Amino acid sequence: MTKVAIVYHSTYGHTEAVANSVKNGANRVAGTQVDLVSVADIDSKWQLLHDADAIIFGCPTYMGSGSAEFKKFMEASSHFWMEQKWKDKLAAGFTNSGSQSGDKLNTLVQQAIFAAQHGMIWVSLAMLPGNNMSTASTTDLNRLGSFMGAMTQSNVDQGPDVAPPANDHETAALLGQRVAELAQRFNR
Repeated sequence: MTKVAIVYHSTYGHTEAVANSVKNGANRVAGTQVDLVSVADIDSKWQLLHDADAIIFGCPTYMGSGSAEFKKFMEASSHFWMEQKWKDKLAAGFTNSGSQSGDKLNTLVQQAIFAAQHGMIWVSLAMLPGNNMSTASTTDLNRLGSFMGAMTQSNVDQGPDVAPPANDHETAALLGQRVAELAQRFNR
């Protein structure tokens, strides 16, 4: 059984909705156990992360970087950083913000550096960008053109039942599926 953990922070519910899409994507891969972990519950969930074959990080982008609550989780992980408990696990990330850009790339880079400090192996989105030609559409997968991880966008006047749009959710699901598939291949 391959184990994938998705650890996330969400304030308004949008990022949690995306985390669920990542989980749904990972669950598409038979033989995968997926655990969703809010950073609010991390004190009782560290062992799930230690036991996972892959950890996917997710948080909103606020003021050009990851949320403060997610940063607290990152800093709390320093208690076992020197033991390198996550060394050679797969890692990936996703983020959401209200703006099309919102400097989301900086949040994914922050997550990738965090993973590298733990000795993890970063998994990219591996998806061509959508919505970048005159014949393209805002309903394309990977419409925000990310390579580092999944980027989603939620209009700030809409709740998580409406935003982000379905194609962003499917992009996130494909990230979860990719990580689960690679975790199975990596663990053979």
